[in-house]
Amino acid sequence: MSTSSTRLPEGRYGRSSDQRADRTLKVVGAVLSVLLLGLIGWFGYHYVAQNEISAELIGFEITDDAVQVRLEVHKDAGVAGYCTVRSQAENGAEVGRADFRFAGDATRVDEVVTLRTTSPGTTAELVGCHAE
Repeated sequence: MSTSSTRLPEGRYGRSSDQRADRTLKVVGAVLSVLLLGLIGWFGYHYVAQNEISAELIGFEITDDAVQVRLEVHKDAGVAGYCTVRSQAENGAEVGRADFRFAGDATRVDEVVTLRTTSPGTTAELVGCHAE
């Protein structure tokens, strides 16, 4: 007596559930990949193209009622913008904050600015720069 298992002819009754699941996973993976690439491109554009002014705090000198801050500003030619600088007291309280404007055709500006403080400051911090 021989037993034979009944097998259906392959391809006759459509795709198997494994093949459908594989195709679905491929489609979902492709869509997510395109979305991820689009998101990376959008962030890259806004970081590179929209960042028209940046600065670096080179050093600072503390006086009784002010802080002298040396900034090195990099910007596109003809772009106007401002950089925000702040100072804190020894206890961490903010004692001064000001925006310093930079305009003109120069792409690199090395400038010493004076930040007035309400009480003696111990630090100088570049908060950020923005194009106008």
